[in-house]
Amino acid sequence: MSDSRTPKTGSAGTDDDPERPPRYEQVIRWAEYIKEHPPEVWGPQQNAVVNGQIESAKAVDVSAEDRERIREFARAELGEETDSETDDPERSDPE
Repeated sequence: MSDSRTPKTGSAGTDDDPERPPRYEQVIRWAEYIKEHPPEVWGPQQNAVVNGQIESAKAVDVSAEDRERIREFARAELGEETDSETDDPERSDPE
């Protein structure tokens, strides 16, 4: 079964363009890189890529109203989390 989103070989958008190496070569290079470098080096790099993808996904097909609703939900959740941290006797500073 093929993935209908994958372009056919030779069509526009495929990875066989000489200017763009195939994805598997990029994956192999990344695997070699993370074997040669500690997580403290490649971890922030990977986080930046993932965070960029998340931000791009958030920006697609979201109305202004939906965006505001999501922000309000996040603010409320963060507010509850902050409140529960201050109410937790194990987390409060001893006086």
